[in-house]
Amino acid sequence: MRRTRWVQLLILTLSSGGLLLLFLAVSASSATVRGVVLAGTAPVAGARVRVRATENLTFSDETGAFFLQGLNPGQEIEVTAWYTGYYIASTKVVPPASDVILTLRPYHTEDHPDYTWTDPISGTMPGACGACHPMIVSQWISNAHGTAVSNARFFSLYNGTDISGTHPVTPGYLDDFPGTAGNCASCHAPGAAVDHYMATDMNAVRDMVTAGIHCDFCHKVGGAYLDATTGSVYPNAPGVQSLRVLRPPAGDNIFFGPYDDIHDPDTYLPLMSESQFCAPCHQFSFWGTPIYESYDEWLRSPYAAEGVTCQNCHMPPTGDEYFALPEVGGLPHPPAQIPSHLQRGALDVALLQDTVELSLTATQEGGEILVSATITNSGAGHHVPTDHPGRHLLLIVTAADEEGQALVQNAGSTIPGWGGPEAGLPGTAFAKILQDARSGEMPVVSYWKQSFIVSDNRIPALASDESQVRFRLPATAGTVTIQAELRMRRLFYDLALAKGWEAADITMETATVTLEPHPVSTIHLPLLVGASAD
Repeated sequence: MRRTRWVQLLILTLSSGGLLLLFLAVSASSATVRGVVLAGTAPVAGARVRVRATENLTFSDETGAFFLQGLNPGQEIEVTAWYTGYYIASTKVVPPASDVILTLRPYHTEDHPDYTWTDPISGTMPGACGACHPMIVSQWISNAHGTAVSNARFFSLYNGTDISGTHPVTPGYLDDFPGTAGNCASCHAPGAAVDHYMATDMNAVRDMVTAGIHCDFCHKVGGAYLDATTGSVYPNAPGVQSLRVLRPPAGDNIFFGPYDDIHDPDTYLPLMSESQFCAPCHQFSFWGTPIYESYDEWLRSPYAAEGVTCQNCHMPPTGDEYFALPEVGGLPHPPAQIPSHLQRGALDVALLQDTVELSLTATQEGGEILVSATITNSGAGHHVPTDHPGRHLLLIVTAADEEGQALVQNAGSTIPGWGGPEAGLPGTAFAKILQDARSGEMPVVSYWKQSFIVSDNRIPALASDESQVRFRLPATAGTVTIQAELRMRRLFYDLALAKGWEAADITMETATVTLEPHPVSTIHLPLLVGASAD
């Protein structure tokens, strides 16, 4: 426990013609640091000044002056300062201190394509990200971003093959547009596409980690180009085409990050913690048809107004206190400030199971059982499912008598024909269905060709959908058990089978109710004279 130091003050006062001695014990446990933030020789107003790795934050005034208090006297601290357009300045001081000067250095405003990306995991390359941030790199390396240039499912659709790459299986981008590269790399290989728009063949950069979505790329992004009117991405500018990449000139470096207290060559980028950072790769259209829409779906949802971002759900803290190793200067931060780089997505079972709620009711109406299944999108800031149009949900409803015999469906929704083995079962499928504009085929995922949205019943953020199914009452008495299961499937069944995608369905929710039907009375009417009972 830190001991509190006290200073004994002797005060002399005049009382009734005499001197009165007063002893006051004054706490000296709180020291201050005063100084000024400069850019060159000019004062900087509004700079963020912080005691590094703490919540002790202040702002410089119109003269550039700052004042930090509540500090432990005699205990060295690092003081940092940041302002838009500058690297973070820092210095170490021992409180109490005054006349501290923090001089900001401006960073470059032009991209330098001759810069060589830093390999995040190479043990032989100087400055490899994993040398200082092994916990972050270990999270990133296996997620969908880290595997963007090695994802066999992606290449099966790009090349028109099965997942092994050895057997032709349509559809495939290169089958439809041979001799071209397309713009897939704008999102899947932005490290390469930043210099070669529409000319980066994904096969040429396969397994090249620095061509993909890697540490050095994301932390060289200094901004996003979004439409000020709509707040969304400009048409025909997917991925890196809507990102302001600022690679440094020779002899310098820069890292844009979510912290305002990491010293030069780091700088603070508030955008990195905002949904707009994700927008360029999660909002785009082909031939005027919206394909990936999760950003606009979020933008139209209540979450946007409440300030709940993509990062809140997909990069939640894991409890780590360090984002850099202590031996390289890393300091403990509040765990809530250390985002996970697992970047949870469509294969994360726990994430999907926290996305929706399923409620199930069953009532008897005459000789039928009416089942209502309600799905509420309670946890996603966008539609469910979202983005890739092959993703869909299957709500399957079953009812059985006491002997386990399935009840006959009298009315209500059923799984459509493209639902694979579940086709025709009682329930509902939730999907955005694309139709090929030329052949009329549907559903398709070849959105690189002109296609139209023929239906879209996906569930928006915080919205609900109710499905109703009617079953015929069983002939024998006894308990009826009704069950509902909601599954997420990554690709339409027949196509997944042909391509060799082996990703299993993910069960998101289940529900069960029981019902004790009462017997339905049979009323016998007398036959009319001359009528036949046949």
